[in-house]
Amino acid sequence: MSLPPKGERRPDPMSYGAAIPSGFGVNLLYAALEPALRWQAEVLEAQVLYWEDHFVIVRWGPSTWFAHSDWSYRDHPMTGAVQGVEARGPGAELRLYGLDPDAAEARARTAGTPVLAGALDKPHGLRESYLLDPEGYVWVPGVPLSG
Repeated sequence: MSLPPKGERRPDPMSYGAAIPSGFGVNLLYAALEPALRWQAEVLEAQVLYWEDHFVIVRWGPSTWFAHSDWSYRDHPMTGAVQGVEARGPGAELRLYGLDPDAAEARARTAGTPVLAGALDKPHGLRESYLLDPEGYVWVPGVPLSG
């Protein structure tokens, strides 16, 4: 999956921020932003709305999230929490409801990234797989079980 050119369609920060609806948001910090971005586009089939060296806006279905490089957070309180940490997402699952877990698992294997758990039918009514992105965030695509 190709990415749009870097810096193309830069949103006005004030207008963009003012237009974010109420709800839950996620901002992910990465030591190496571009490999993670390419993984999200390839494995998760996420749409990259905007990207530059240190900031990304990504969408999958109705969900939008942001990613920042460590450099962009150099003066932020989170800097100490992630400095020198190998895996960034222990204890958190980033779930994409409606994304085919079998297909996402196959793309993760093709990309050479770890699959924590292959696609399985779960007792809570979903088929899920657990995939690690290049910096250790756990992504869980899942679809409802039929029948």
